Amino acid sequence: LLFLWSLTVSIFGIGGLLGSSGSRYLTVKYGKKKCLLCNNLLMIVAASIMGFSKAARSFEMILIGRFMCGVSAGLCVPLHHQYAGEISPRKLRGFANSTCSCFWTLGKAIGQISGQRELLGSQSLWPLLMASCGLPALVQIVTLPFFPESPPYLLMHKGDQEGCKKAIRQLWGEGNHQADIDDIMKEKATMKNTKILSVLELMREPATRWQLYMIVILTTTVQLCGINAV
Repeated sequence: LLFLWSLTVSIFGIGGLLGSSGSRYLTVKYGKKKCLLCNNLLMIVAASIMGFSKAARSFEMILIGRFMCGVSAGLCVPLHHQYAGEISPRKLRGFANSTCSCFWTLGKAIGQISGQRELLGSQSLWPLLMASCGLPALVQIVTLPFFPESPPYLLMHKGDQEGCKKAIRQLWGEGNHQADIDDIMKEKATMKNTKILSVLELMREPATRWQLYMIVILTTTVQLCGINAV
């Protein structure tokens, strides 16, 4: 029983590792918007599986649902950051990216509060609590089709300059956005001369070693600072 509890908790992280590992390939091939839509479908399926696990008397459904939630979360973290940043005007890009962390923290807080026994953590309502992760995915899958694809993706990966201009006008309104398009073209030219590193190559690269040390130390200390207990 202890092993099953441990597996139920940790399998989310295993799924997250797999999801984040495949995010770069999927975004380049299919685009941020399509990946986000498919990712929301995955989360809704995972929420449904966990929500019906009690009625089906199957703890295996919880394991499967948690794993699928992990894959979805692993995909969502880089996807959401990239999409939110790329569809935002330059002056609001930093603010848009910072909201991601704020909403993740808010979501964790709401989840922990909802999980109290006085609310949805009771013996009769916990399947509803586990299925509640599908609600944000449902909201996004309804609203996201009204948003355009990321302008940098359209221009840099698809070479669709007209589509890029149309997406920019839809997002930022009418006006002269040639400076923003020129910036994307400069970034595309820079990327042609830049080698994309794998994870192992990044760890072996001397030029990025100190940045990597800083990220690992910061991430580790956040986990050790007692934030979960708080």
